[in-house]
Amino acid sequence: MTVLEVDGLCADAGEHRLLHDVDLVLDRGEVLAVLGDSGAGKSTLGLALLGESAPGVALSGTVRPVSGDGRHGDDRRSRPTRVALLPQHPGAVLDPVRRVGGVLRELAALVHDDRAARAEAVGAACEAARFDPALLRRFPHQLSGGQQQRAALAQTLVTGPAVLVLDEPTTSLDPATSAELVDRLAALRDAGTALVLLTHDEEVARALGGRALRLDRGRVLARGTVAELLGCAAPRHVPASPVPGRARLEVRGLTVADRAGRLILRGIDLDATAGEMVAVVGPSGAGKTTLGRGIAGLVDVRGTVRVDGATLPARIGRRSRPQRRAVQYVHQDPRATFLARSPVLDQVARPATLLRDLPAAAAREEAGKLLARLGVAPDVAARRPATLSGGQLQRAAVARALVARPAVLVCDEVTAALDAAHRDHLLAAIAALRHDHGTTVLLISHDLPLIERVADRTVLVADGCLRAEDPVRRASS
Repeated sequence: MTVLEVDGLCADAGEHRLLHDVDLVLDRGEVLAVLGDSGAGKSTLGLALLGESAPGVALSGTVRPVSGDGRHGDDRRSRPTRVALLPQHPGAVLDPVRRVGGVLRELAALVHDDRAARAEAVGAACEAARFDPALLRRFPHQLSGGQQQRAALAQTLVTGPAVLVLDEPTTSLDPATSAELVDRLAALRDAGTALVLLTHDEEVARALGGRALRLDRGRVLARGTVAELLGCAAPRHVPASPVPGRARLEVRGLTVADRAGRLILRGIDLDATAGEMVAVVGPSGAGKTTLGRGIAGLVDVRGTVRVDGATLPARIGRRSRPQRRAVQYVHQDPRATFLARSPVLDQVARPATLLRDLPAAAAREEAGKLLARLGVAPDVAARRPATLSGGQLQRAAVARALVARPAVLVCDEVTAALDAAHRDHLLAAIAALRHDHGTTVLLISHDLPLIERVADRTVLVADGCLRAEDPVRRASS
């Protein structure tokens, strides 16, 4: 039974066409994987399936949900068909000033009048998303990246949608949690929920199966089964070697507690030399992001952080310009870190002006060259952030940190939203910074095969402590 029909769908951002005449039909319980490089139009298509678009983007064509009785969703006699979206970054849908449980109950009230039925819907959504009900009283900022992703999934499922659009659903999840998510999505599929999977994660696409289409610059290039469209070579990674030299980063006794006094990190000690890449691994919620943010001065910490022998103030607001330049942090949700009304190029260039005293014109030129090297074309860089894909913004966020030429670069899941080619470009740019300027890199990631290829050693964070510190096995290039 058909649940969604799309005819001649187009999306335009001013003079730029983001989608060109997309047609598709989606049946109950069917999986459609939408493939393509960063900027191909996947996220734009996902929003359009809900009849929505980013600011400044105009839609044309038709998107028709079909109700359970076979009528189109715009027929007044039809029962409404719900189409829900799990965005690439959960921060886009989680209300920062409301507890997770309150939002879930409010959404459940949209489809259930009875309080018991609402409670049952919330419980079922949490179970389906593998979200711990004990966390329902927390605010989003009190959750790890993986916990936020599961909370957003529960929020998406609580209304019982007929069509679920998932934009890079495994971003920021460790392998075990990703496998659990695939199992839950397979159960939703088997129960009749249609899934539209916007992804670079080929293993997830293969695991769920179904049909696929490949987008390139908003055009449908190919259609077929997932197996047919993913018959390509394995991704190529760019290995990098450290520049030998002095100890650059020294962390002693780093301890972080939440507002309730619960310890998130307990006495972390960590050293890294100039040019070294240290991978930080561990399960979702273990404290990896908190460690990175603590080193960058973005959370209250106890302990000491030294760069090149100089002790940095605990909070970034108390750090001097050279000290702010010394440690740059790239957030796993780049969209939350860009100003809405300023062109991306200007924002990428600004650290070179503020922290390196580079003239504005020279900063823009350097930023533009770096963005182009990372696959963000000049016409794309000239736009506002809302019109860029998640992968394009992720590369821009890394470029913004690179132009500061920091002594220490903290990268929090910076490759999770990227296709193989753009991931290689980004890793090559980071490798150049390591070799040319001796920058130390902390790579927070769940991508273990990638870590084996590019990192010099790993540290494992579990239960707020460093549990192990081992060299990684280098794969042959």
